[in-house]
Amino acid sequence: MRDCGKAQTTQQLQIYKSENEIFEVFAQLKYLDEQIFGVVIEIFKKENIEGCLEFLSDELNQKQNIQYLEKMEKGCVINQIKKITNILNTIKDNKFNKQNYSIDQYEDIKYDLIIKIQQDRKNIEFLKFLVCFTAFDERFSQCGSNSLHLLVQMKVDLRGQSFENIRIRNTSLIGANLVRCDLSGSEFDNVIIRGMNLSEAKLFNCKWSNLRINELNTLNGRVAGVSLVCFSRDGKLLASCSDIFRLWNVQTGKRMLVLKGIKYACFSPNSTTLASCNGQFVCLWNLKTGKKMAKLINKVYILDVNTVCFSPDGTTLASGIYDHYFCLWDVKTGLQKVQFYGYINSNLSLSFSPDGTTIASNAQEDIILLWDVKTGEVKFKFDFKTDSAWIRSVCFSPDGTTLAACIGHKYVTLLDLKSRTIKKILHGHSNFVNSVCFSYDGTSLASGGSDTQIFQWDVKTGQQKAKFQVHTSHVNSVCFSPDGAILASGSNDNSIRLQDVKVGQLKPKLDGHLNSVNSICYSPDGTTLASGSADKSIRLWDVKTGQQKAKLDGHTNNVWSVCFSPDGTTLASSSRDNSICLWDVKTGQQKTKLNGHSSYVYSICYSPDGTTLASGSYDYSIRLWDVKTGQQKAGLDGHSDWVKTICYSPDGTTLASGSADKSIRLWNVKTGQQKAKLDGHKGTVNTVCFSPDGTTLASCSDDTSIHLWDIKTGQIKAQLFGHSQKVNSVNFSPDGNTLASGSSNNSILLWDVKTGQQKAKLDGHSSSVYSICFSPDSTTLASGSRDDSIRLWDVKSKQQIQPSYNHYQDILAQFQPSFLKNNGFPESATSNITILLISQNPNLEAQGARILKGEFVNYQGVNLKPLFEFKGSLIFEDLMKDKQQQSESHQ
Repeated sequence: MRDCGKAQTTQQLQIYKSENEIFEVFAQLKYLDEQIFGVVIEIFKKENIEGCLEFLSDELNQKQNIQYLEKMEKGCVINQIKKITNILNTIKDNKFNKQNYSIDQYEDIKYDLIIKIQQDRKNIEFLKFLVCFTAFDERFSQCGSNSLHLLVQMKVDLRGQSFENIRIRNTSLIGANLVRCDLSGSEFDNVIIRGMNLSEAKLFNCKWSNLRINELNTLNGRVAGVSLVCFSRDGKLLASCSDIFRLWNVQTGKRMLVLKGIKYACFSPNSTTLASCNGQFVCLWNLKTGKKMAKLINKVYILDVNTVCFSPDGTTLASGIYDHYFCLWDVKTGLQKVQFYGYINSNLSLSFSPDGTTIASNAQEDIILLWDVKTGEVKFKFDFKTDSAWIRSVCFSPDGTTLAACIGHKYVTLLDLKSRTIKKILHGHSNFVNSVCFSYDGTSLASGGSDTQIFQWDVKTGQQKAKFQVHTSHVNSVCFSPDGAILASGSNDNSIRLQDVKVGQLKPKLDGHLNSVNSICYSPDGTTLASGSADKSIRLWDVKTGQQKAKLDGHTNNVWSVCFSPDGTTLASSSRDNSICLWDVKTGQQKTKLNGHSSYVYSICYSPDGTTLASGSYDYSIRLWDVKTGQQKAGLDGHSDWVKTICYSPDGTTLASGSADKSIRLWNVKTGQQKAKLDGHKGTVNTVCFSPDGTTLASCSDDTSIHLWDIKTGQIKAQLFGHSQKVNSVNFSPDGNTLASGSSNNSILLWDVKTGQQKAKLDGHSSSVYSICFSPDSTTLASGSRDDSIRLWDVKSKQQIQPSYNHYQDILAQFQPSFLKNNGFPESATSNITILLISQNPNLEAQGARILKGEFVNYQGVNLKPLFEFKGSLIFEDLMKDKQQQSESHQ
């Protein structure tokens, strides 16, 4: 023990010695001219240098390369090169160039280092220099990798950087925002790229290996919702059902077998046989040949079979009959062994205990039954005696001591089978839980729900281990691979997603809300974005980097709305706690609290002169507040249901309000009188917004429509249809040319105000879009969602693809925006992308990334190019092949 303690102390001393050494390196930078970093890289590029340190140390080379340093004083040139050479020599042997600083062991050192260096621009430029330096001298790859990690941790704006040929290894780049970066020729080895934003990045001839990312291949059957996913016992195959059965190779993502007319399926324990059900039949299939081995027919009842399940030894098959009973079959003979009657649920779920003696089934809405396999008798009944306990799925733990069940609207329940009591209730889902599955070692439980979310739980503690937000519709089925490394899920969004469980359990220390983002608002100068969330907090964000500038706590319930004052010094917020708070933006301190509403305050809006704040509430009323005194100036009554939204006209004379009574009302602010009532929507009016010139009012509703109203006449000018679910938010661009709308179908649409035509669709959120807001210059759109994230979208950029290598010129000439548009691809791979994602649980973004040659492989050998393609990347080899095939077919 004493030796162990001594070794630990020695290790700590070495770490702190290394810390002091790296601090000393950064201290030496004060003697350097910042221009030297770019100049040295320029020299290496032009001279095609390999032995960089040796080259820099040669005085002849120093003198010859004065030509590159004309902007600096020539007398200092050689001195500058000597200093940077000395710094590089120091770093070469430092732990900063030997160890992975992204691991927990170096967390304290990293934190101290960031505090000391982040405010000095020269330090930031030096870190960028070290990243680029890896392209010329592999001996510095670890320090360059640590430098890139630090830049990501500090939220330095890296968008559009040239990182050609860099060599990055053994580090974490979780959440790195590398939008539009040139990473051509780069080499990544053992790098965590979870949540990286590579939209519009140039990825030519990259060699990325041993990558670590939570998302693996996406298997897209292009059919109706996927109702089932199931791994074979060896983990090499994955079955999926959606009226069509598909068998997939997990490693390659390729389809191995397709069988039509199958609603549900199950692998035999030895993975040689597949059981399937369709209508009144149960069939057994030989997986090697794809041929049908047997058809099991129940001659008594002609009813739909909707589930099948093998016993652990593979000799028995259970099949469930819709809303009636289930039975057991002898797999060898095909004969029925026993039938189980009573309490059967129409959405039947069956699970064998590991020893094969018991079957668990959901029965009626609130009952789980344990059946004796041998006798067909009920051994025990769990009766939850509640109307909301609809049970959708049951699953035994591998040791047979616990039964997991999806019970009620939002919960997963673990039942102790020995004591026959509830062990734990797992909270996290916000809608029905549809599927549960234990890992083979029994330590983890996965659950998937109608809230589109997948959770991984620690069975022992009941704590959440990981959260996967990869689907855009209900998750119907989840299944662990036998080795526990992969979690598969099937969804109504028609996709099957594979997740790396180990990487998914990493807890990225990223800023972000913990619950739905209900409201967002740009500051008048466009530098800050405010957000209000169901996690009760308000946060202020740097729109350039995504850095959290402040967190404002004070509300005791959901924050529904946030709004900056016209001068940008004050932020107003309203909440489900019935209050309105005014915050000092500079200090983050609460200035005052406005109490007066008797229920939730859904919407707030400053008058254009900043003297008055309007608020709309669940108490059906609208109130006008004197911002200076905090006193109520007036109350506007007229709505017959709760007021969801309010908005001032640009001249401040009119206030518009929208309500659950389906009406929009226009109020004279000075007199408090109603000027007009606009009827047309068939559902709750969720948002109203004036055009910048004040002549038009946009409104959106639960009825899925958007209306444009003529303020002068009160008539509908246009109706915009495009969303398939309720529209939650609309916002005019400050230039008045574009209207954005956000919907519960997870999408954002951009509309041409003049023509009423849809200009673009922005996809990326995995749940309802609650709030949208244009930047003051109309170039960026911010969105807040039920998926807990904030996205900033580039809605103006129209960039061309610029090849960096001459031999790519001819190839890329074929793939300029005109070609892409004509062949079903986005008009530009550079417009309408997410340029910034603020989330505690981000996924890979790669919309418009350009991939030509190269490889992208994870540490398990999985080719990730299909994932990049699914994310919207352009794989030029595939495009070229498709173009050639089209050309040949026309000849």
